[in-house]
Amino acid sequence: MTLQAQTLQVKAAPSLKAVPASAWDACAMGGANASGDEDPFNPFVSHAFLSALEEAGCVGPKTGWTPLHLLVEDDGGTLRGAAPCYLKSHSMGEYVFDHAWADAYDRAGGHYYPKLQVSVPFTPVSGPRLLAAHDPGGEVRAHLVAGLRALRDETGASSIHATFLQEQDLSALAARGFLRRDDQQFHWFNEGYGSFEDFLGALASRKRKAIRRERRDALANGITVEWITGSELREAHWDAFFAFYMDTGSRKWGRPYLNRRFFSLIGERMAERILLVLAKRNGRYIAGALNLIGDRRLYGRNWGCIEDHPFLHFEVCYYQAIDFAIARGLDRVEAGAQGEHKLARGYRPVTTSSAHDFADPSLSRAIEAYLQRERSYVSEIAGELAAATPFRSGTREED
Repeated sequence: MTLQAQTLQVKAAPSLKAVPASAWDACAMGGANASGDEDPFNPFVSHAFLSALEEAGCVGPKTGWTPLHLLVEDDGGTLRGAAPCYLKSHSMGEYVFDHAWADAYDRAGGHYYPKLQVSVPFTPVSGPRLLAAHDPGGEVRAHLVAGLRALRDETGASSIHATFLQEQDLSALAARGFLRRDDQQFHWFNEGYGSFEDFLGALASRKRKAIRRERRDALANGITVEWITGSELREAHWDAFFAFYMDTGSRKWGRPYLNRRFFSLIGERMAERILLVLAKRNGRYIAGALNLIGDRRLYGRNWGCIEDHPFLHFEVCYYQAIDFAIARGLDRVEAGAQGEHKLARGYRPVTTSSAHDFADPSLSRAIEAYLQRERSYVSEIAGELAAATPFRSGTREED
């Protein structure tokens, strides 16, 4: 597909193999995408992460995630913008749930699939999606949006879904008629703490005591915890973690999305951006959590265990992440989708947003009415959650 306008051209690439990593990352990182308090380096939109998903076979036609990445080039062939885009034959692995929309549209005689998904597969982390680091006039983003709609028409897709958006991309899409959808996550904010005890000092006494008790109980039975990152990462660590991931994922979701090859690839390509938190008992690893490290944030991704111990999940996933963020001077810990239990552990409610565009006007009108009601509900719940944080009066209550 080619869309020509002025001096910019938009085309779709079926793989990142044809896109130089340096050119992709120059669009994805820094510049306008890092405005405000956003993270200048979001590891999930890096060429290393996305290409690892492709090369490991986690995405591809057989998985229902067919890559069709949009590229905006100037007349000289320089990449000016991009968007990680996939043609989907289902709605799994997205964390923004539209199964009810698909069912209703199919019952009405339409075909919801295929659809276009602008996202990082299997990753409920907000970040740049219209990758245009140097786009002060918004021209590159305008071409990306036009390219998405042209690609939707060419592929016969019902709709476009851009999920876990930063504000700049959300605004660009909303200005061009995309519908906004809001949801809730829980993030931990570093208020300049020098230690975990400093953080606990900001909590109400009862909550502070509860967390201390959980941390103590989690490490009973001789359990120790290790941080493994950078050159310390070995295949043996990935072997252990993959066993946890498969065991927990198979029981909880039925089919884990990531394979063993993927973890080796990101270990090879971005080891300095990876933190494995592994718990050990009696000389063997029994649980672990995978985190990715940005310039300002720590992103908790996957967890698994082969032994159940009280509060070990909270310790490995949440408290150790806070310890690491404080030690590294990071601003925030993003601990993944859902989970109101994070609130009692010092994580605060944060609104996440996505944008949706439908080829069928009747489907668009029905979903727009639904989203108006849903946004009101999410806003109301956000206020209630913000009032329930465990912090002492006088400390910051929300993002």
